[in-house]
Amino acid sequence: MLKIWGRANSINVQKVLWCCGELGLPYDRIDAGHEFGLTNTPTYRALNPNGLVPTIEDGDFQLWESNVIVRYLAQQSGRGDLYPADVRTRFDAERWMDWQATVFWPALRPLFIELVRTPAVKRDATVIARAESLSLAAAQILDSRLSDRGFLVGDSFSMADIPAAITVHRWYALDIHRPELPNLYRWYRHMTDRQSFRAVVMTPLS
Repeated sequence: MLKIWGRANSINVQKVLWCCGELGLPYDRIDAGHEFGLTNTPTYRALNPNGLVPTIEDGDFQLWESNVIVRYLAQQSGRGDLYPADVRTRFDAERWMDWQATVFWPALRPLFIELVRTPAVKRDATVIARAESLSLAAAQILDSRLSDRGFLVGDSFSMADIPAAITVHRWYALDIHRPELPNLYRWYRHMTDRQSFRAVVMTPLS
């Protein structure tokens, strides 16, 4: 059985768990990271030298980096919708997954850290203002992308939607000012209608 190392409230672990839910894949999850520790142990570092979560073990194969794990599981499934069969659609999906990891989440993460994990008296207003501006700019890119389509790529839900939707969920959960982004909100509501999203992602932030 697939083994997933990582705490269930981690944004990166949630990508993998949501993907598994969409695919109907059974798995055994081991709490690791943050309050659960384990990631600095020699045993875990042998699986993932970065000491981060998630890491998966699929038989004798180990893999880390959440978006790569989602790609791997989607491709292994043979689902041509989740892992687009058309090469241009697939690389379009790859692009949006990389964009989430290199643009959207790096913009939002400092805001999340300040507003969720940092006591109010210790928050840095400069960090908050900059992160709020950058994360809004990223959200506006998504809103524009979704102006003429129901999903990020192709005509159906795919692996591209998973990292972006989880990040958008955290953006909407923060106590910040947000202008109306109707295309983004419409798409996000469709994501929240998915059973696996509700089961995995809609948990208290931490």
